Amino acid sequence: MYRCMTRSVCSGGRVCPAFVPPHTQSPSWTMRNTAEEKHHRLSEPRWQCSVRWMSSAGRKRRALRSAFPVLEQPLQPIHRHVYEANLRNSNACHKKYVELSEKVRKGGGENAITRHTQRNRKLLVRDRLRLLLDDEDFLELSPFAGLGLPYGDIPSAGCLTGIGRINGLWCVFIANDATVKGGTAYPITVKKQLRAQDVAMQNRLPCVYLVDSGGAFLPLQSEIFPDKNQGGRTFYNEAIMSAMRIPQVSVVCGSCTAGGAYIPTMAEETVMVHRIGTIFLGGPPLVKAATGEEVTPENLGGARLHAEVSGCVDHFAWEEKEAYEYTRNIISTLNFQLPEEEEEVEEEPLYRSEELLGLAPRSYDYSLDVKMVVSRLTDGSRFQEFKARYGTTLITGFAKIHGHLVGIVANNGELSYQAALKGSHFVQLCDQRDVPLLFLQNTAPTAAPTLSTAQAETNTNRLKAQGSMMSAVACASVPKITVVIGGCHGADSYAMCGRAFDPNFLFLWPSARASMTAPGHSSSLLPPDSEQDEEQMKKLEDDLNRRLEEESSAFFSSGRLWDDGVILPQDTRKVLRDCLDIIKQRQYQLSTEKLQATLLRV
Repeated sequence: MYRCMTRSVCSGGRVCPAFVPPHTQSPSWTMRNTAEEKHHRLSEPRWQCSVRWMSSAGRKRRALRSAFPVLEQPLQPIHRHVYEANLRNSNACHKKYVELSEKVRKGGGENAITRHTQRNRKLLVRDRLRLLLDDEDFLELSPFAGLGLPYGDIPSAGCLTGIGRINGLWCVFIANDATVKGGTAYPITVKKQLRAQDVAMQNRLPCVYLVDSGGAFLPLQSEIFPDKNQGGRTFYNEAIMSAMRIPQVSVVCGSCTAGGAYIPTMAEETVMVHRIGTIFLGGPPLVKAATGEEVTPENLGGARLHAEVSGCVDHFAWEEKEAYEYTRNIISTLNFQLPEEEEEVEEEPLYRSEELLGLAPRSYDYSLDVKMVVSRLTDGSRFQEFKARYGTTLITGFAKIHGHLVGIVANNGELSYQAALKGSHFVQLCDQRDVPLLFLQNTAPTAAPTLSTAQAETNTNRLKAQGSMMSAVACASVPKITVVIGGCHGADSYAMCGRAFDPNFLFLWPSARASMTAPGHSSSLLPPDSEQDEEQMKKLEDDLNRRLEEESSAFFSSGRLWDDGVILPQDTRKVLRDCLDIIKQRQYQLSTEKLQATLLRV
């Protein structure tokens, strides 16, 4: 065996004399001819190179050293009045944030919680996550989704989605909350589940489904069933994720009726809980109506039936706690190789993160230099600026956040012609170097008006440059994270990687605004040569401004799932750290290439 190993290393199938004791060397090897001698000399360096490669792969890699300059951005007395106005507005937004958070945590209310826990003997969704995840420090996605909708409030859209660690591995979870309308799926529920699957696919994250659903809300079936990005897309995504070798595990801890039955049966491995988990296309009432036969849910589609007879599930659990232990064990079988944890001394920013509350602009007119925000997010408040003297209304450069190198693109005024060219250059540079991009968005409330020929030419050049930047952002293959710290208005928001440009994650500060134009600037949307009198135009403008005030709110946006959640300014650095850790995990999956798709379930 020893000789076979050395033959595989040395060229020509011969045994290298360095590995064979002298008394075992054959005369033919010792008396080799000139051609063989030359062949051996040529093969020796190749073998040495392979040893160097193997030894370098075994060593831990470390990032290049950086000595980025420090951003000196303390609060000055001249900033005080703007800072205090922003702080008052941020405190009011924070109060609303806390109120909505408490409303969401109550789920379907006290009566629904009592029925869920005492009559149905089920765990609450957050208690389930405590048993499943390593800790409660998970990244929850869109917690305010479902609030303020035309068909009423659906707290958390009836399901919790997010990313948490299971055995040290970041995983997406989609967990139905049956205290909200009995787990019924509304259009916003479907949208939230699809967004979680998109996050799993975009970041190559394992996905865990905790299924406890009463099926679709039939009065809104036209908004749930037929279209491309509605209910059926969930199952399409499951198949695509499986082909992409993204692991999926399902836990049946409640009802899986009708279309919901496909979620566990299409997952790669499924755990089912005795007595509380059921899977069937039509429940006992439908069987009674169709055939006249009376059957219990357990006999029709319980855990015993599917574990012992149909084979739809792979693991039988007597109780929920056991089901989550099974799930954690399944995750430990995935083909990921995580790096060893190292205690790294992280360099905190020079300035307190709480100061971001006063830097979150209450409106565009209350914006301070965006470098003040950057200096409170980056390691050691260090920032290597790119094209510092050109297109200064856009700030671009490199920094580290919790040790992760990122390219930062931040609005510091209107996105001018020069700024857009600079942004396009920098985005392409980061794409070439595989550096993730962080966009800090605070766009101008309205587009510049065209009042002269010179202005028309300027606007034309600006439009072309913004088109170039949009193309660069859309085509960049590196991960992208967007945080709306102020305004998200008009076409400028596309160039700054708005939701339409598919960032990996998009978050808003509570004071942020997202609309075609900002409140108070509705005149830009009205026709200039209207035949209506001045009083009617004023009334129309006031009505439009009131509507913009309501519909541009960060909570209005998040309620409709136009983002991945509202985050507090002082938590931004921690959220960015989690996002960058999640994005980085994809390189630790060993089984990513697939030559031929296989059917996992028959």
